[in-house]
Amino acid sequence: MSKLKALHIRSRKEPGRLSDGQGLFFEVTVTGMKRWIYCYKIQGKSGKFTVGRYPELSLQDARKEHQEARKLVRQGINPALDRRKKRQAVVAKEQEAKRKRNESFKNIACEWVEQQKGAWSNNHSQAVLSTLETNVFPYIGEESIEIITPPHILKILRRIEKRGSLEIARKVLQRTTCVFRYAIQTGRATYNPAADMKGVLKSRPVQHMPSVRDRELSKLLKDITANEGLHTTTKLCLHFIALCACRPGEARLAQWKEIDLEMKEWTIPGERMKMRRPHIVPLSEQAIAVLNRTCALWGAEEFVFPSVRDLNKPMSDNALSKALRDMGYQGKATPHGFRASFSTMAHESGKFPSEVIEKALAHEEKNKIKRAYNRAEYLTQRRHLLQWWGNKLQVLEYGAEVINFFQEIA
Repeated sequence: MSKLKALHIRSRKEPGRLSDGQGLFFEVTVTGMKRWIYCYKIQGKSGKFTVGRYPELSLQDARKEHQEARKLVRQGINPALDRRKKRQAVVAKEQEAKRKRNESFKNIACEWVEQQKGAWSNNHSQAVLSTLETNVFPYIGEESIEIITPPHILKILRRIEKRGSLEIARKVLQRTTCVFRYAIQTGRATYNPAADMKGVLKSRPVQHMPSVRDRELSKLLKDITANEGLHTTTKLCLHFIALCACRPGEARLAQWKEIDLEMKEWTIPGERMKMRRPHIVPLSEQAIAVLNRTCALWGAEEFVFPSVRDLNKPMSDNALSKALRDMGYQGKATPHGFRASFSTMAHESGKFPSEVIEKALAHEEKNKIKRAYNRAEYLTQRRHLLQWWGNKLQVLEYGAEVINFFQEIA
């Protein structure tokens, strides 16, 4: 029969024990610690089980724990050993869950992307991770990478193809293949199921970036300059992209500290380049004219082509494409398409070696030996090439007459 009252417990300070009956005691140790203990016998051998500490464990809760321990004793089970086993099971379960998290496809994929950051631009790293987050993680992200099979991958690819995103399906397959390869290299997988998906994707005819040439390019340049609805920054940036044959993002994020007007060079840092290598763009007289114009309008503090709303921020990534779409060029021309126009017309001119044109486009030589040999990067030849291109664009827009380039852009 229970004997203790809550008042007895609260008032007890000196060392000793108070019995609550059936082997349950409230004990105050010589160090002042207060606890509940259960004294029992199993097969004639005495044992003592610490039920819990007071006040963390109240009198009422101590009695409940005591009754559970008594049931174990009646079955010949040591309650202390039983508790230890349960705690070990909980720890083992937590460790297994942690192991599974560490070996999940999502965790390994994120680790792989992090490992590549030294070789990739921030934008590319984010794009790769975003592709996986949208298309892969919701379906196999939490799965242990070792149990993922080819049917898992195929189901993901078919789901993407069903919505018509064939290029995304291709990227997903390529990137999941790399994740599995990384898992094998780091000892967390032995098999690459994505590698068995070769030939499984639907194909479509190659569609190149819309671009224009000759008369169409002439009309496009004139339309950009004459369009009163376009902001001056947008006009200048589009012309600069055309003149430098650069990627839109490289021009949009260009900063004045990268520009050397005296040397007539623009050095794009490696982190903004697709191949993570710095790239020097020789500036034609026409490109210099664009830079002088933007400098006169907004100064040379930070971004060459600042945002319309905030000079301390770059132009938005949608502004250039939207400008051409609004002008009626959707499906006909894109900011990136100027590179194709440059490549085609430069090659067709027969005036410049292909490797010089490719270097102007920042296309890296696949042969490592050749790439190392061409450290001069054809800078002199590219300077002649881009000046020829600047003259070509000027004639296309304004005719043969030499004028103060871009004086009418406003």
